[in-house]
Amino acid sequence: MPKLIIHGGTPLKGTVKLCGAKNASYKLMIASLLCPHETRLLNFSRIADVDLVKKIIQSLGAKIYSAGERSLFINPKNLTSSTVPQDLGLASRASSMFIAPLLARTKQAIVPLPGGDKIGKRPLNRHFDGLKALGAKIEFKNKSLHASCQQLIGTTYKFPKNSHTGTETLIMAATLAQGKTIIQNAAQEPEVDDLINLLNQMGAQITRKPNRIIEIRGVKHLKPVIYQVMPDRNEAVSYAIAAYITQGDIIIENAKPDHLTAFLKKLKSAGGQFEIDGYGIRFFYTQPLKAVNITTQPHPGFMTDWQALWSVLATQSQGTSKIIEAVFTSRFQFAKDLKTMGADITFFNPQPKNPEEFYNFNLKDDNPKNQHGMKITGPTPLKGISVKVTDIRAGATLALAGLAAKDKTTLTGIEHIDRGYEDFSGRLLQLGAKIKRIDNKA
Repeated sequence: MPKLIIHGGTPLKGTVKLCGAKNASYKLMIASLLCPHETRLLNFSRIADVDLVKKIIQSLGAKIYSAGERSLFINPKNLTSSTVPQDLGLASRASSMFIAPLLARTKQAIVPLPGGDKIGKRPLNRHFDGLKALGAKIEFKNKSLHASCQQLIGTTYKFPKNSHTGTETLIMAATLAQGKTIIQNAAQEPEVDDLINLLNQMGAQITRKPNRIIEIRGVKHLKPVIYQVMPDRNEAVSYAIAAYITQGDIIIENAKPDHLTAFLKKLKSAGGQFEIDGYGIRFFYTQPLKAVNITTQPHPGFMTDWQALWSVLATQSQGTSKIIEAVFTSRFQFAKDLKTMGADITFFNPQPKNPEEFYNFNLKDDNPKNQHGMKITGPTPLKGISVKVTDIRAGATLALAGLAAKDKTTLTGIEHIDRGYEDFSGRLLQLGAKIKRIDNKA
């Protein structure tokens, strides 16, 4: 079982260049199946989630290969299957997104329910209701989703709650549909815009309108293009926080300030120092940060993927920080391990005036035992522990905590980190971290 061994207490200093965004890359791969000719995608991260989607695409009969550094050439001309294999689909949270291109290309799709991180129920009904509005028939048989259609027809569909991947799924489905589709209450994340940019370069007609509206005029076919994946903003936040918790100084090349607006705003409130220039953003420690309050929200709000990372920063900040998770039902699994490391954390349940409007998850999916708020009082010294990580961001969070801790921290289950970060330990090592990865080949 591979593991990370971390000895904390060393300030990190240097430069790290962002890889292609995990939450954009595999979706662009899936979208490329809409065109029956070879599309070339650049700036990929070498991460497990990309490899998994690559295997699914190959299983469908499409040709996919790398020809040069960080590139993938995808040619679905000979796409022969409409079925995502059970084992691959269960391992990937992206499996349901294959429905859109498969319906457009083959008029049918069979996919298992998606896997991925265990962070609470993902409201896939939002995706399926939108596909049904476009004319798809969806049934559940033998633990898989069976979708079919004669022709997808443009429609107007409003998401009852904001949905990042739901918006992307409907965009892909509507691109080759007949007529005009209007998506209301659409997601605004940069990764969604990256998908829109790719498809528009391929010949789609997709337009963002004010008030979270996206308009898609269906086209008959798409053309192949060369396109570069956007940089990973979650990586940017991870390395930025590494700079502050180790009292270091890190330059993040390719970091885009407009992708990080909510993070930078909170950082400024906390007293964190950073400089923006053409190269990217420099994050550097000058003094202890102050506690701030955070509530996760869909973009342009504070991203749910960032709250666990910020929690480590809160343990080293002065005062009591309040962190509220309003996007997923259960994303505080890492907190018990932070407490074991010495963090001063207490849980609470917020009392919003309108819970239905305040929370982006379906209230009926919530477990009454879940608590959606944490109070973290700092600064507190952290101590090393041995622990198994449970998801991507929790893994990165505990690795960051290990960088700030005394003694040795040992992490297993690091395959979760590999799903979202390219060579996380190796890049931290280059910044000066005392970190070692051990891969047992037995």
